[in-house]
Amino acid sequence: MVKTRLEAFSDGVIAIIITIMVLELKVPHDDSWTALKPLFPVFLSYLLSFIYIGIYWNNHHHLLHTVNNISGKVLWANNNLLFWLSLVPFTTTWMGENHFSTWPVAIYGIVLLMAGVAYYILERTLLDHAINNTKLAKAVGSDIKGKSSIAIYIIAIVLTFIHPFIGCFLYIFVAAMWLIPDKRIEKKLAEEK
Repeated sequence: MVKTRLEAFSDGVIAIIITIMVLELKVPHDDSWTALKPLFPVFLSYLLSFIYIGIYWNNHHHLLHTVNNISGKVLWANNNLLFWLSLVPFTTTWMGENHFSTWPVAIYGIVLLMAGVAYYILERTLLDHAINNTKLAKAVGSDIKGKSSIAIYIIAIVLTFIHPFIGCFLYIFVAAMWLIPDKRIEKKLAEEK
């Protein structure tokens, strides 16, 4: 199967996810700066989630750039990723509206963890599908960055129960690790030109 439908569908879902998140930023009915103050936690959670969705979109694009076709297993692995990403707007709003309290921050972390696991599964499924895809295999390598992200999410979720801001800090740390698109794939593709 060609990959274009999967890419188009994924791009559409990700665009909808971002749209849903921004719609949760409610416009205040007052025109003063103080009217924005209650929205600050919601905006911070939106900003973090927007960055995460952008990271997944960028890396998803790079990942699919290395393959020419896909299988049914790849479609399901991709749907698994999109499912977990589709929960980000809910957890984002819950976390922001509850001022980063313990359970919303922990559940947000669980969604990030599961999205990370789903991305790893997608990556592995693509590798299994395209056994001769040395571009992707060389670019991914042992995927220390991806595996360490999953480990940090687990630690963050646990530490959230000590203090939610520890979890938030670790979620920001993982986002910072991935803020620049995965250069491994770009580098391998450039080498093969």
